[in-house]
Order: sequence, then C-alpha cells, then structure tokens
Amino acid sequence: MSQPTGQTHIVLLNIHGLIRGHNLELGRDADTGGQTLYVLELAQALARHPQVSQVDLITRLVVDEQVSADYAQPIEVLNDKLRIVRIAAGPDEYLAKENLWDYLDVFADNLTHFFRGEQIWPDIIHSHYADGGYVGEHLANQLGIPLIHTGHSLGRVKRARLLASGLSSQAIDERYNMSRRIEAEETALATAERVITSTHQEIEEQYELYDYYQPEQMRVLPPGTDLQQFKPPSGEELHSALFHDLVKHLKHPDKPIILALSRPDARKNITALIEAFGQSEDLQQRANLVIIAGNRDDIDELEEGAQEVFHELLVAIDRYDLYGKVALPKHHQRDQVPFIYRIAAASHGVFVNPALTEPFGLTLIEAAASGLPIVATEDGGPRDIIGNCHNGLLINPLEPESISEAILRLLQDEAFADECIQNGLQGVRDHYSWDAHAERYLQLIRPIAERSEVLVRQPLQRRHELYRDRAIVTCLDQNLIGDASALHKLVSALRQNRKSTLFVVATGRRLDSALKLLKNFGLPEPDILITSSGTEIYYAPKLTADTAWARHIDHLWSPHQLRQILDHLPGLEKQPKHEQSRFKLSYYINPQVIDVEEVNRVLHQEEQSVHVQMSFGQYLDVLPLRASKGMALRYVANQWQIPLERIFVAGGSGADEDMMRGNALSAVVQNRHDEELSRLVDVERIYFAKQPFEAGILEALDYYDFFDRCHDPRETDKEPTSQFNDSGEEEL
Repeated sequence: MSQPTGQTHIVLLNIHGLIRGHNLELGRDADTGGQTLYVLELAQALARHPQVSQVDLITRLVVDEQVSADYAQPIEVLNDKLRIVRIAAGPDEYLAKENLWDYLDVFADNLTHFFRGEQIWPDIIHSHYADGGYVGEHLANQLGIPLIHTGHSLGRVKRARLLASGLSSQAIDERYNMSRRIEAEETALATAERVITSTHQEIEEQYELYDYYQPEQMRVLPPGTDLQQFKPPSGEELHSALFHDLVKHLKHPDKPIILALSRPDARKNITALIEAFGQSEDLQQRANLVIIAGNRDDIDELEEGAQEVFHELLVAIDRYDLYGKVALPKHHQRDQVPFIYRIAAASHGVFVNPALTEPFGLTLIEAAASGLPIVATEDGGPRDIIGNCHNGLLINPLEPESISEAILRLLQDEAFADECIQNGLQGVRDHYSWDAHAERYLQLIRPIAERSEVLVRQPLQRRHELYRDRAIVTCLDQNLIGDASALHKLVSALRQNRKSTLFVVATGRRLDSALKLLKNFGLPEPDILITSSGTEIYYAPKLTADTAWARHIDHLWSPHQLRQILDHLPGLEKQPKHEQSRFKLSYYINPQVIDVEEVNRVLHQEEQSVHVQMSFGQYLDVLPLRASKGMALRYVANQWQIPLERIFVAGGSGADEDMMRGNALSAVVQNRHDEELSRLVDVERIYFAKQPFEAGILEALDYYDFFDRCHDPRETDKEPTSQFNDSGEEEL
C-alpha cells in the first residue's frame, strides 16, 4: 500500500510498561510513569497534524490476570489515524523492563512480521528508552527505515544513582541488566539519524559519556504541556475554599504569593528561598511565601532526607521569625496543582524554583502556562525555558541575595512582570504545547524520512571498557583556585578524557559551599563530590546523595554527646552553623591552648569513637569513626570498581593525607599548607610537584603518564596489588 502524498507514517516504540489510550495507570510501578504519558501524548499530538497519515504506538502484548484485559488487545484503535499495536514476545505475563532483554529479538521479528502482513511500511521509527532502541536499531538496519531515538534516562547515569543507594556493581548488572542496557544505548546512538533530548544539559552532561556520542546528531525538543489543564486564572480563584485553606495561617492573606512547589529534597534548595525571604524586610512587606513540599501527616514518619529538609525549613522560619508570613501546607491533591498555580497568579505572585540543579523544569512551564512570572536556578533546563519564553529571571541558587533581588524586581516592576506573564503564555504556546511540539517534530523528521537529510557520521569506535576505569581526585582550596591558565588546561584534559576518567572533588566544605566555589571559579561539575570532610558523597548530574554511605558511617555516631563534651573545652570555638553538617562537627582550634592529641584523649576518656582531623593549622573536624576523605575515596573506588592503582589523588593540606597514603598515585602540590604533608616525603607513590595549584596537578599527571600507562615510573612494572573479587569488593 502507498502513503498519501506528502504525509508521514510514524512508528513509536515504547515496549515496556502498561500503556493504553485511556486512564493511564501512572505510578502503578516504576515502568508506568512519565515516559508512557509522554509517548501517548506525543502520539496523540502527531495524529492531529494534517501532514501525518498514521501513528502506530508499538508496545508489548500482556495477557495477565494481574493487570487489565485492555493490555491483551492486539490492536487498540484510538482514532482513524492512531492505534496502539501490541506485539507478543516472551511469556504472556507482565514483565518489568529489566526482564525483557531475552525477548527483544523475538519482539523485533514479530513486529517485522506484523508490518509485512499489513503490507505497509512506516517512514520513520522512533524508539524510546534502551529496550526500544535495541528493537529500533534491529528494524532500522534490517528494513532500511530511518531511526529516531529518545533515551529518557541513560544507563550510565542510572548506574550512578543505583551505586548511591548502596547496590554493588555486580548486583546492579544482575538485577538491571545494566551492561546489556548500555550496549543497547550505544548501538542506538550508532544507528539513529537523530537523538531527541529535552534540554541542552542532557546532551552535554549525559550523552557525552557514550562512545557513539555525536553532538551533531542531537536535537533539543522538550515535551509538550497540557494547556487545557494549565491555564491563566479566571478571577474566581481567590474566593475558593482551596485558597482559604492555603492561606489560613497567614496574617495578611491578601498579599501576593511567592509560590514554590517541589519534593522535600535537599537538592531543591527550598531553605535558601526561606533565607532569601527572611533576610529581606522589603520582600516580607510585599508578599507571603507559600511552599508546597509534598504531603505529610507527621514529619517524624517521613524518610530521613525529607525529615532533614523540614527540620531546616522550620529552623529557618523560626530564625527569621516568619510566623504568619510563610505557609507550609501539610496536604494537597495531585489534581489541585493547576489550581494552586492559578491562585498564585490571581494574587499577582511569582513562581520560584531555587533548585541546586534542575535537569528540565516542568513546574516552570506549568507555572508559565498558568500566568505566573518565574524565578529559577541558572543551572540546567531553566536556561532553555527562560531563553525560549523570556518570562522571568535566572538566579544563582547559592546566593540568597540573588533570589530575593529577582523576586523583588518582579513584585516591584508591574510592567516588567506583566511582560513576563504575557511572554510566558505565548512562549508556552509556541514552544511547550503539544501542537507546537508536533510541528517542530515534523520539521525535524520529514527531511530524514524523505532521505533529503542524512547524518554525516564521524569515525567513532568503542572503548574496551564498558565503564570508566580510572579517576582523578583533588581537594578544592589548595589545588583548584590558584592558576587560571593551568586550570583551563586541566579542564580541557578532563573533558578530552571524560569517557575513561571520573573527576572527583574531595573537600572539607559543605555541599552548598563547595558548589559556590566551583561556580565562582568556573570549574566543571565533578562526577562525584565528596564533601564535609568525607561524610557526604554526591553523584552528578542530579547531585544524588549516597544514602548507603550515610548509613555506613552512622555507626556509633552521637553528635549531641560530642557537642556537650567539645563545646566546653578551652581552645575550641564552634565554627558557624553553615560549616556544620549531620556528620561533621567543626571547630576553630587554638594550638597554643589545646592540641589534637589532647582532644583525642578527652574523647577517648568519654568513650566516644570518632575520627578527629585538623587542617590549615586552625580547623578541627570531628567525624564518625568510619568517615574521612580517604575512607570515602576507598568506598567510591570499591563501588565503581576502579583499582586504587588507577586513581590519582592531589592534596594540599593535612586533611588530604589519608586519601594519599596507600596504593593510589598521589601528588602534593608545591603550595601545600605549611609542612602538613611533609611526612609523606618518603612514602611510596607520592610525587611532590615543583609547581603549585593546577600546574602542579598537570605536572604530576604527566609524571604518572596518567591518561595512558597510568603508573609510577619509580616502580618496575608489576601487577596491581588490589583487585576485585566476585562480589565487587576490593581485596588488598
């Protein structure tokens, strides 16, 4: 059969999950979430377009009493141009995506058979996720049909999140078939004519980790938004029961609402918004702050991370005496969210997203569609959104003044705020509606379907290693902020070797302080951040906290008892609150009054098992017994299965010493603090650089031939003394 002239037949591959044309079971399980909604709404939008003749959404046939009989229909017709086609592959029952890999070749063969029976071939195949990419690559290469691919999430990034949960590399591979998933992603990238992503950051920070990464192949095309659901206020919102419920604890409920809406997650940085509000009398005079942070009955019943967030929020409200000015509603329904946006818009308010990093920023699009001007973090997706819509201001999420100044401008300058509102409404229609998405999608794929545009592929090849096999670890203050020219060369070397080399920063600073320093000096975001003297570990690109490490070091940790002992010792003075953290008590120490040995003696007498360290001659940190930079580094090496012999460590103060001892290739930069690391002069595998800061790091990397042979030239070639056993644990 032939297609109507000038029209396009599109196949969307969404193999896993449960998908049907009505009443999507969103959140039923990990496989039936945002991706299924995205693909269905994309299919519906494309089917509405006059240049599209047919859309087939291809998924797996499921015959299982545990799920609806809807998923056992081989073909579900949604309208005259759109249908869901379900292909049998493997067992009848519903399977999680991790268990589908053995059946994907059968799926590809059965789908090819279906096309032959129809006697009509699609113009474009668009695969979604790694399993769809695997099938799409087979079909594209077998049938000669161009492939478009959307990854949604990537295996190498997911692996980092799973490592953060405490799973071993072996367990991740066995449970999630991670090596097969990553291989499928590589072959999809090698085959696809175009790869569609939601943001530029996704291209730069995630796809670049892949061997078949080709930036000229990538196109940013953000998902659409339902403009029937998210729309400007009608004027009745401020008389609603929901409005009165939201503002019932506010002294002056008629003021404009500064609205924030997110999970109670430390990365969302909501406390900084309260601090910005609390530090600005002008802001408090002009507006109220309403924070929607999930649902709760009892804070003590929430998981530990959420408890910490609410504790910080409540402490900040108390510190600035914001009672009656800030609302933290305990409950809201999912279907109330659009109305909450409209309430804030009707109050002439502002929507704020102060997250430390925001990969996409869907709430910003929803707020803009609801008639709100926006203030958002400059990190990630918000750059694209405000760049497209011109509907608000970007802020540095680590500077409360930046947040308050941006909000004040929108509250004070009515003409500017109104311009942002109108720009946002139009910008969402032009860039983030499903109809606009479908229009740009077709502009992208039609030249490919018509073979008038073909990707010119660069000669690329796979590495032997599936994962990165070496790491560079450095502290911050003594190593990375002293030589701008050398820093440029170091950053260039890190980028050139990013596929093979993890970049790790280990610092005594807290996460927010470390991020601020990295941003101020234009340093790239590390793959791993070890902060607060080794008590916290975070993984890029979403700053995912390693919860397994936190559980591990909590052993015998009694901070309240420690404070009672240390706060009264002469010669010790508590550092400011922003230097303290959950697993780190920080003091200034006067060595003329008390030394580290005396502190250790007192704590030992009080039966406190802790790790005490001093740096720069004046800073004393008390940590859990299992925590230090060196212990955190060895934990990371074990989790990522990188031998210590292939890890380079650069240090500059006494707090770095335990990272540098042992089997790692280490270097002391010339500008080390006093003689704190002088004891390492005679230690094997320690190189004392002749140059300071970044230049010293480059000198040492060259000395060790780190990116090639990766060895200490003072040693004869020999087998590494550490290796990993079958369980993924390091043997020394």
